[in-house]
Amino acid sequence: MIFSPTLVKTYYMLQLVTNSVDSRLFISFSTLPCLPTLTSFHINMVVPTKKAMNQRLVSWTLVVGLFVISCVAELERFEHAGKPDGSLSFLVVGDWGRRGHYNQSQVAFQMGKIGEQLDIDFIISTGDNFYDNGLTAVDDPLFHQSFTDIYTAPSLQKQWYNVLGNHDYRGNAEAQLSPILTKMDSRWLCLRSFVLNAGPEIAEFFFVDTTPFVTKYFSDPEDHVYDWKTILPREKYLNNLLMEVESAIGESRAKWKIVVGHHAIKSAGHHGNTKELNIHLLPLLQTYDVDLYINGHDHCLQHISSSDCGTQFMTSGGGSKAWRGDVSWWNPQELKFYHDGQGFMSVEMTPTEVSIKFYDVFGNVLHNWSSSKQLSFAI
Repeated sequence: MIFSPTLVKTYYMLQLVTNSVDSRLFISFSTLPCLPTLTSFHINMVVPTKKAMNQRLVSWTLVVGLFVISCVAELERFEHAGKPDGSLSFLVVGDWGRRGHYNQSQVAFQMGKIGEQLDIDFIISTGDNFYDNGLTAVDDPLFHQSFTDIYTAPSLQKQWYNVLGNHDYRGNAEAQLSPILTKMDSRWLCLRSFVLNAGPEIAEFFFVDTTPFVTKYFSDPEDHVYDWKTILPREKYLNNLLMEVESAIGESRAKWKIVVGHHAIKSAGHHGNTKELNIHLLPLLQTYDVDLYINGHDHCLQHISSSDCGTQFMTSGGGSKAWRGDVSWWNPQELKFYHDGQGFMSVEMTPTEVSIKFYDVFGNVLHNWSSSKQLSFAI
């Protein structure tokens, strides 16, 4: 069972209950379950008694009470400075790494032009960075052929923040996470999940490893082989990840909160909604008033404004191969924009305003959306 936590941090208060006042306790904890629903549990302890040298086994009950133990780890954090005027701008592209084919090079060219116009601070990749089966190793030539040799414009020589997609897991996932790639191309930064504080505190980005949430990759992988070396046991990995993400979002004081993942929570595209994310991740977006959820996976550009959530759902998965005409019906009041072709997305932010634009392979603006919020001041 995968738990979706509803508290920022989960703590356990443990109190030893005993009638043996004179006994000294020798307690050895090998592991401590970090289950949000846990209120009490039993362990066995060896207790030397006062009357005898031999040891006897005594069962003790630990209940809510005396000691506080935190079971929440922290996601790795990075900071990226904004512009001197307090603004921030960046591009988002996903599903791209095809050695320049399927219009990847053309999309990259337009990204370079828009990146220069906006004086972007960084680029976000929503995953599926290398097709069809990720990288084989850190020396795989596909890294240069699909990344370094494609995104050559001066404006794109900025930091790239990347997450893994399902195609990346079909190769050597650890290769994309290796600092060796960063030594080869200093723009590259890829982790499974992490936090980026940009501005500082204009926006905080929570990058989430969504591929392990999808059950069919485990139960019915077809002819694909996934690199699950550091993911198993899966339930433990996902439980820990959900607690880490909730802790980070709950503590955020940024003006704008943005979650980035590969898979869509809501989509009218080929893959549609990811049911596992609707169960486990969407409640966190709703609870903590996340402003944007940005994803790839569906090879399209789209914007959904859901009636049951204040979060805006943005798909930028048109970095190369797209699926013409592959769209499902969606409530027109929620589906603000859909483009079944290649392209990318730009975001401009200040502490009080955000402006998003979607571009096609020719650099034309297809859709724009903006929002504003008031600054809050502590009294």
